[in-house]
Amino acid sequence: MSEQSTTTSTAGPGQGAEAETGPRPEPIRFFGTTWVDRDGGYGLRRAGLAIGALTAAVAGALVLRFAYQGLTIAEVGGFVNALVIVMLAACSAIAFRKTWEGFTRRPTGPIAAPDSLRSLKAVGFIGVLLAYAVRALLEAPGESLHREEYEIARARYDRRRKARTGNPATRKGRAGRSARARRR
Repeated sequence: MSEQSTTTSTAGPGQGAEAETGPRPEPIRFFGTTWVDRDGGYGLRRAGLAIGALTAAVAGALVLRFAYQGLTIAEVGGFVNALVIVMLAACSAIAFRKTWEGFTRRPTGPIAAPDSLRSLKAVGFIGVLLAYAVRALLEAPGESLHREEYEIARARYDRRRKARTGNPATRKGRAGRSARARRR
């Protein structure tokens, strides 16, 4: 979550520039920051992502079927055919699970890093596509994680801002003023 401040003008022409600052929401792939207020075609994007991911998964399954038919035509043997099926099924299942977990929590540890799972997800790409399709039916993939982090950062920002509002010199009372007068 980015805690950098942004400045957006909320004043109309001829008015003083009133600025809103605070943490910015992290954009989500295919959705940008429309997930915050669920505007800007959010529902259509979710539907499009679900349909697109399912279509890509079906196309990928057809490509894998043609590849398997090529192995059958080449008569490589029953062991190799079974090994290919088991490998693709296992990689797809692991890729689905890891992708789904990535929507709800940040990866921890060197083994769970996205770079270490790249080849497994490439082989099990059907699992990744199915995870995106199913998650898009519920929410934007990763929205709950990003929303939780954004709300925490926003609450932290509001607490800090509330704690430092006002003139600090007026909070000290008489003792503070007389101590400053003695220093001069």
